[in-house]
Amino acid sequence: MFRDAFKRHRCIIILASGYYEWITKADGKQPFFISAVDGGALSFAGLWDRWKNPKTVEIVTSCTIIVTDANAFTRPIHDRMPVILDRTDFKAWLNGAAGAELLRPAADECVRVWPVSRRVNKTGNGDDDPSLADEVVA
Repeated sequence: MFRDAFKRHRCIIILASGYYEWITKADGKQPFFISAVDGGALSFAGLWDRWKNPKTVEIVTSCTIIVTDANAFTRPIHDRMPVILDRTDFKAWLNGAAGAELLRPAADECVRVWPVSRRVNKTGNGDDDPSLADEVVA
């Protein structure tokens, strides 16, 4: 499905402060925020493509973040995680010099995880609030 994009349309989703994953508990889903251990931005390996919407015939440009197995640190929360690229791998990823060997879990010591407000599960008012990533007691 992504063979052509893997060969020709690689990208990097840059400047993510982190991402959310959820654990289902008896009283509902508890979100966790996963970020770089140094507080810096994460850069995810991605693919992009341009395709024609069969219903509207409109040309659409879209992208996807590549996921891989979770590392040991995040596996208790979810079995997958985005592929986090190191800056030193950007050029090789984008120009195709590196391939599937970069699509591995991040080292355990590169990420940190903490529980956050269940407001993350709600859409609407307040869903663009930076405090959503603040640690709470789970």
